Amino acid sequence: MLYLSIALFALAAVLGLIILVSWLQKKNASRAVIYSHGIVAAAALVLVVFFSIQNSENFPRLSLTLFIVSALAGFYMFFRDLNNKMSPIVLAFVHALVAVAGFISLLVFALA
Repeated sequence: MLYLSIALFALAAVLGLIILVSWLQKKNASRAVIYSHGIVAAAALVLVVFFSIQNSENFPRLSLTLFIVSALAGFYMFFRDLNNKMSPIVLAFVHALVAVAGFISLLVFALA
């Protein structure tokens, strides 16, 4: 379950990078990419939550916290996008950096 969540987060990161590059080029990212990014990341987060519930003695606390913070920023940006408002590019970078930190901490936890 943990390795599947790592694979899904990796896929979500690639999709997120596509979105970020589009924004930096002042282009609109494909709706399919945007929705896929959110769905894949949410599925990965759900897997980490289930893993954490099943392993309450030993679970990736830091990773889970970072991914939740990143998800909240992602939801905020997504809802702004639904209202045809651009999110600050700084928020997109913070969202990405927090998610990458969560991914690295999840890798460390899984491989330790």
